[in-house]
Amino acid sequence: MTPQRAVLLLRISYRKPEDGEEETDETTRRREFSKGIGRQEEDGRALAERLGWTVAKVIPEDDTSAFKRRRIKLPDGSTALRTVRPGFREALEGLADGTYDGMIADDLDRVARDPRDLEDLIDVVESSRPRIPVTSVTGSLRLDDDAGVTMARVMVAVANKSSRDTARRVTRKHEELAAEGKPPGGGYRGYGFTAAGHEPIKDEAKILREIAARILGDWDGWTAEERAKVDSEMGESLNSIAADLRRRKVPTVTGVPWSDRSVRSVVSKPSVAGLREYRGEVVGEAVWDAIVPRERWEEVRARLAGRHRAVDLTLKRWLTGVLRCSNCGRTLMGWQGNNGPRYWCAKPNGGCGKIAVKAAFAEDEVARQVLELLGQADVLARLRTVADTEVTDEARAELAADEEQLKTMAGMFARREVTFAEYREARGIIEKRIKESRALLTSRAPRVLRRLLAAEDVAAGWEGLAPVDRREVVLALVPGYEVLPHDRSMGNKFDPGRLVPIEA
Repeated sequence: MTPQRAVLLLRISYRKPEDGEEETDETTRRREFSKGIGRQEEDGRALAERLGWTVAKVIPEDDTSAFKRRRIKLPDGSTALRTVRPGFREALEGLADGTYDGMIADDLDRVARDPRDLEDLIDVVESSRPRIPVTSVTGSLRLDDDAGVTMARVMVAVANKSSRDTARRVTRKHEELAAEGKPPGGGYRGYGFTAAGHEPIKDEAKILREIAARILGDWDGWTAEERAKVDSEMGESLNSIAADLRRRKVPTVTGVPWSDRSVRSVVSKPSVAGLREYRGEVVGEAVWDAIVPRERWEEVRARLAGRHRAVDLTLKRWLTGVLRCSNCGRTLMGWQGNNGPRYWCAKPNGGCGKIAVKAAFAEDEVARQVLELLGQADVLARLRTVADTEVTDEARAELAADEEQLKTMAGMFARREVTFAEYREARGIIEKRIKESRALLTSRAPRVLRRLLAAEDVAAGWEGLAPVDRREVVLALVPGYEVLPHDRSMGNKFDPGRLVPIEA
């Protein structure tokens, strides 16, 4: 039977920039994606025409790896390592429920490089009689008989082994380059340095030093009037610096306009201070010269970190991360709407945009439920029993000690007192202990809840909590709340029944 509702599965992935490299701008990335996917679609449609198939749906997987796995939560509540490919899963579901009656891809490795993904496809194909037709432009994917299935299994196993070998060699190469303080090589160049040789670029280095000075509040390029507006203790804001760079038409590496995020990014990279970074950690001095002196760079980082902490402490919408959309399951976010603050399944962040609730109503109702729960004598007694333990304090002390030891080890490696192999082995042991300590802490009542339970007046203690602490208390009591749709027959009246506690 010739498929009349075939799905055309396309996939492309990109090499991720290494440490110290700049991300490519979105316009360039989209252009590369369009060309690569366009070629696959053109070849796939040509094959469909030759075979007499009709393509009903094209599913493109943009920047999606068929090899790399992530830890995800399974439907039964357990966690496991899986490839994350919504497009591939959509195609499988469509083949399983009859939405599609065949599938075309460019090549077998565009469909699967993980044996588990291939087995899922085989299960769907063999669940139908006759088997669901599956083919590829290159002819490498054929599942119409046992010989084709066996060959596909062998080829995916080989492809998976090849990907693992490549990942291992690349990782080892970058570990060696990091240990020697050399640049990672390849990819997109970092701001301030050439792509080849990692040599400082004079004009960009000047901008980096300017940004550092403006953050530290001692730039000599301000007019007297501008200087008077800058707090020497806080420095100039990143938004203000970005706006001035845009006004002066100072180019970025990617060509996109400056923003507060890009200003922070370029000046805070360890490479700017002549340091080598590997997987988010400074592992020693680099072979290139610093653009911003290390002591000054550390002052910049400290000041930026201080600003970041200040932002975190001003959290207002404390139910962000607590409320979930009953329509699509995503987390509702604090959002400023036309009628004031609300929690919304925000479409700009991938939500469905169909569920929203006024912030004040939701917060008042959750606070009421929390205080009602904590007002029950048996609940208070049970929670105090859980919270009143020395285990949590011991775990916190061990966690702090291990984190301090990690910093000490990094310093020893930077001073060449230990080899990279020794540092890596020690880090693995310490990080395992840190993971265990954090797991214990999150399984116990949080410290803020312990303080609240110790208060004579729980209600008064709740009123004195910072928003971020209120959120921690709520999540210690319930996994969250599902927000149901608004019943329009009630007009603008808030219905507390819309907030349904999620069972643990």
